[in-house]
Amino acid sequence: MEIPEEILALIFSYLLVCERHSVSQVCRKWAEAVASPAVWYYTVVRCDSGEANDQNVRACRQFQHHIKYLKILCNQSLEANRKNFVQILHNLSESATELLGLSTVCIGENPFFYSGQDLLQSIKSLFKTASHVPLRHIDFREMPFTLDDNIVQLVTSRSPSLESLFINNKTLVCKVTSETLQEALRTCPNLAALGLFYASLTENILAELLNAKRPPLKLLQLHCERMDKYNPTISAEMWEALAKRYPTLCVDIELDHTVPAKKIPQILQPTIPVVSLELSTFTFMVEQVNFISQNYHNTLKRIVLQTTSSDELNQALMRLASSCLSLEEIHCYCVVAVDVVHAFILHCPRLCRYTLKTSKEPHPWLPAILR
Repeated sequence: MEIPEEILALIFSYLLVCERHSVSQVCRKWAEAVASPAVWYYTVVRCDSGEANDQNVRACRQFQHHIKYLKILCNQSLEANRKNFVQILHNLSESATELLGLSTVCIGENPFFYSGQDLLQSIKSLFKTASHVPLRHIDFREMPFTLDDNIVQLVTSRSPSLESLFINNKTLVCKVTSETLQEALRTCPNLAALGLFYASLTENILAELLNAKRPPLKLLQLHCERMDKYNPTISAEMWEALAKRYPTLCVDIELDHTVPAKKIPQILQPTIPVVSLELSTFTFMVEQVNFISQNYHNTLKRIVLQTTSSDELNQALMRLASSCLSLEEIHCYCVVAVDVVHAFILHCPRLCRYTLKTSKEPHPWLPAILR
């Protein structure tokens, strides 16, 4: 019995780009199925072979008119991989791209004194070549190079239909100003998911988000680091207004180890609808855990803690378990009491993943999966 072309296309869509090229050589029927737009609609291309002009680049160029959502994974440690990344975006810039989504992920060791300027320039070139790019989703969270006002202005001005923009890429320096983000919100009125550095966030930006003409804001991700000590605190009243304006809003906050301990209570306002919270501060956090139990119990679904073991922490975690009944994930990277594990399993019926170790184990600590 012959397999219909639509089924073959569905199967081939799960293959790597290089594998798609291989199966296209089998027979004419398979080649026709590989050429189906459905195969290329969502495409992940890996630039990690270390070979110049590898077949991933060639295949992407051949079928790029079918690609709507493109994710590029680049092993930045090798120059050939970086050149292939650049070539893929260069090829896109030469055609009238109908790309709707672009995600860039850099893996591997960052070479000494390498700042990713070639990769950033290729992204700029993609947007410079056209007055309008129909992108709706952009994700730069896994591209560890400093983004600045210029690239954000270019991306948003050329893609006014954007619905999601993530530029919270955890670099050491934030060079995107609040003025640029305000302009981006005006240029892209449909933005409903936004990932930022907390250092870029101001009450003026929240005021722009409160504009009555904007569609519902669904997700706000914030990465907090050392520069936040120089920023004015966002008031609880402003957060309350935002939560009232968007009752289904999810806020994800990550505080890294560079955030001063005294700044944490100013960032974690009680009226923020926090759904995911990462405290990678490596400080004593009993007070913060108690604060979370009291203020985020209605919204919190995921929490990550990098802290120090103590009896007080065990008690605070058990209070958290009995308060945050919607919790789906808890990852605590210090040894906890057995009673803490039992408390989360007992009180949190939606819990599906947890990292709660009752004794020291070799790195890395793997989570337990309940379902």
